[in-house]
Amino acid sequence: MKYRIKIIVCFLIVASCVWGCNQANEQIEKPNVIFILTDDQGIGDLGCHGNPWLKTPNIDAFYAESVRLTDFHVSPVCTPTRSAFMTGQYPINNGAWATFKGRAALHENTKTIADIFKDNGYQTGMFGKWHLGNNYPSRPTDMGFQEAIHHEFGGIGEITDYWGNDYFDDVYLANNRQQQFSGYCTDVWFDETMKFIKRNKEKPFFVYLPTNAAHHPLNVDEAYAAPYKDLEGKEIPSANFYGMIANIDENMGRLNQFLEDNNLIENTIVVFATDNGSQFGYSEDGNLGYNKGFEGRKGDIEEGGHRVPFFIRWPNGKIQGGKDLNILASHVDLIPTLSGLCGFTLSEDLDLDGIDLSNAIKNDEKVVSNRTVFVHNNQDWRPPHSTKKACIMKGNWRLLNGTMLYDIQADPKQNNDVSSQFPEVVQELIAENEQFIAKAKQKDAYQNFPVEICGSLLQAVTTLTIQNAIGNDTPVWKQSQIAQGKKNKNNKYSVGFATSGKYQVSCRRWPIECPGLILGIPAKNPDNQFDYQTISPEKVRLKIFDKEYLKEVEANSEEVAFEIDVKTGHTMLEADFIEEEANYGVYYIYIKKLD
Repeated sequence: MKYRIKIIVCFLIVASCVWGCNQANEQIEKPNVIFILTDDQGIGDLGCHGNPWLKTPNIDAFYAESVRLTDFHVSPVCTPTRSAFMTGQYPINNGAWATFKGRAALHENTKTIADIFKDNGYQTGMFGKWHLGNNYPSRPTDMGFQEAIHHEFGGIGEITDYWGNDYFDDVYLANNRQQQFSGYCTDVWFDETMKFIKRNKEKPFFVYLPTNAAHHPLNVDEAYAAPYKDLEGKEIPSANFYGMIANIDENMGRLNQFLEDNNLIENTIVVFATDNGSQFGYSEDGNLGYNKGFEGRKGDIEEGGHRVPFFIRWPNGKIQGGKDLNILASHVDLIPTLSGLCGFTLSEDLDLDGIDLSNAIKNDEKVVSNRTVFVHNNQDWRPPHSTKKACIMKGNWRLLNGTMLYDIQADPKQNNDVSSQFPEVVQELIAENEQFIAKAKQKDAYQNFPVEICGSLLQAVTTLTIQNAIGNDTPVWKQSQIAQGKKNKNNKYSVGFATSGKYQVSCRRWPIECPGLILGIPAKNPDNQFDYQTISPEKVRLKIFDKEYLKEVEANSEEVAFEIDVKTGHTMLEADFIEEEANYGVYYIYIKKLD
């Protein structure tokens, strides 16, 4: 009897050890994931895609080792693309369909790709350009990223960004705290990525690395642009744009070597993609640059505006070897596909629009799909039009603006409208699009603005800038426009208050980090990059919860501050400078709770 008990005990111990080892192996075998997304780099802005001038040896090497989705589509501008990658939902469904005017943020409690990886035991980090919300609850750290280093809003040097940032030695947000960094922006993003990986390499990690390059302003060290200077204006639109991509390529090589040196390359899924068509790699008239045979640039619904590179490599998962996969795919497929590769079970509550392409990528399966892919482009607070500025895709068909039909395989330049020859295809695609739009209209994110919540314990001061103000005026977005005193009528913001009480709303001409009188100019002029001009408002008007407040602008004031009692809830805030009976939006607004 004693021997039997000993045998049973030994068996249980061995079984427990085996089970524990299996569990440990499962954890070790979880693939790491790095998703690299570059900005404004189009389908033709790569050597491996046939560009005759641009040298991208490291990306070319990655291309040669990857499975390439050759018919991959995003949105024509950055925020909508990013919102779709992060949520697995089309921008019209997640509500972030524009780059400003209150529609450039994710809604509170949105489930993101970072949440999914975090819930599955991954360390999550984000380094670079976010452009999905600058305030709580839409910041990277509110959306599943445990660590985040990023510039503010849509680009370095924009109104919401730290004043004077110019791509070199800038101030970024490190877990929501301002911090000075040394070096060129792209180098910083890759450096911080590698530091994060080194700290977390014993655990599975998910890194989102969205560079702001090669978005304008086209600032880069001269050494990267020099090889292309003689081509500028003759063969290519911009040498600096190519130089920025050359720097990205150099960093791709550094990252790849880092993964190899740290024995991470075999079990790390690396994805490389871009956020929309080229802006400075292909001229508007098509006479300069290279676009891989397609028409359309950033912001366009033609193929070159939204068809982009998508390369994926995972040696341990047999995703390697340089193979093309010619299936219609899009940004909404990233979450289900990575989840399929990593073995995650996804909740139906996510309401994903994408499909899982993992089996096709792993096994080179032929995917015969009748799926329809939607591109709706509208740079406004209003929802995208159902067909205007829309491209509806199915197989080789491309329906533009609801009327023009193209066979993209036979006609990559989209010169030959065949809608009259295939009216049944036009009607089929219009019907599918109408059904898609009808479903979108039922969603809260479609109907309501995302809310910037003030008074949260997670953010002491909420910053609003005219860059994201809602209104019908043409938006302003560059710091140079603020420096010059450009007036803009956009003046509304969707805000909420976490708790009732007394709040201070400070209205300013200049940002806090570059103080100056409302009627004057600041003493600081970083790198002498601004031409400062004065404005002459006499009053500031504030409207909130249907109450209106008015104060005079004093000659020696840097701000006009209102102390107001508010209740918990959501409202539209309006703030104007008033000058000779004309109203224009306040440039900077800071809101904090006083009690």
